Amino acid sequence: MTADLDLVFAALADPTRRRILSMLLEDDMAVTDVAEPFDMSLAAVSKHLTILAQAGLISQEKRGRVKWCQLEPNALRDASVWMQGFGQFEPVNLDAFERFLESEISPQTDAD
Repeated sequence: MTADLDLVFAALADPTRRRILSMLLEDDMAVTDVAEPFDMSLAAVSKHLTILAQAGLISQEKRGRVKWCQLEPNALRDASVWMQGFGQFEPVNLDAFERFLESEISPQTDAD
């Protein structure tokens, strides 16, 4: 479980990956659509997606010629259980998590 948690927290440490997760809260997205709002190459976005997939936070599926990404709803369960051990955190609520991600991303988008 520790190795899995390391992957999850490492994936969440990057603001680009948190922004991608926020985008995927809305709906499944094609990789090219995920890459669109970022000022980086498709290869760089693909690396971020690979890290999120390795952490189990998203899954990817090829539909025809297009690779799609979707958020894995139970991916944060182990991290939530671990944080609850400190007695300060409630179970992860995806609505609250979405609000958190939006608040983290908002200052960056306003600066663009």
